[in-house]
Amino acid sequence: MSGPSLIPVTRACAGFTHHDALALVAGLGLLAAVQLTSMVNARSAGDRAVCLDNLRQLSRAWSLYAEDNRGAFPGNLDGGSNLSLTNATWAVGWLTLDTATPDNTNWMALMQSQLGRYAVSRKIYKCPADNSLGPVPGGLRQPRVRSISMNSYVGQRSGPYTSGYSQFRNSNEIPEVPPAQLFVFLDEREDSLNDGAFFIDMQGFDPSNPNAYVIVDYPGDRHNRSGTLSFADGHAETWRWQDPRTAPIHRNQLTLGVASPGNPDVARLQSVSSRRTAN
Repeated sequence: MSGPSLIPVTRACAGFTHHDALALVAGLGLLAAVQLTSMVNARSAGDRAVCLDNLRQLSRAWSLYAEDNRGAFPGNLDGGSNLSLTNATWAVGWLTLDTATPDNTNWMALMQSQLGRYAVSRKIYKCPADNSLGPVPGGLRQPRVRSISMNSYVGQRSGPYTSGYSQFRNSNEIPEVPPAQLFVFLDEREDSLNDGAFFIDMQGFDPSNPNAYVIVDYPGDRHNRSGTLSFADGHAETWRWQDPRTAPIHRNQLTLGVASPGNPDVARLQSVSSRRTAN
């Protein structure tokens, strides 16, 4: 009696080929890239949300200050370091990226300024996406205390940056511009930031002359080439900058006051900054 016949078995897969391995590695790499992009986007969205909330809280502090001072807005002084002016401006200190100064990390002086008692936290003065480091005495570089600045046409100061335009010093003057169309705070680029005032040159606004546009200070662009602003009615917005001249490559201390003819971002900032005074 013959034994059972043996049926040959064909092995369907003898193992990964070199091509299979490469395809697997490529697939895993793509998956990792997608996951990393999702994580980065989520972090970016989170930073933007926190930045907007910080600006809303600062606008709230600004409003509370005015309520307690018969409608008068806090000061908005510019210039070098003068820590004796805590009772005269919303934020003292001269911040830099290239010169060692204790102002870069002086939280106490910032919180002793006019809005400090109304601020929920010192953290609301800075965008969480601002990772810049400022030099301090001793040769160290540390995170700076502030990335937010105030519209130079809002607050107590000697006069407007561009003559012939309104300086809004108290709440009675705001109706000249609807509160929802007057920005108060803005996140500023780390390589433009110094004092607490954000200057806008109103040349070319009224009458319109786009060839006269100038960028004095540079708005923040940390949120995917977008910046954040808050307004006199308390709301905050994210603005996407259209012109690459508004968001140049980040470097040590930008040159400020640069001609930028035809820049639509300049026109947009002008439209929420001030108005020409009546003759």
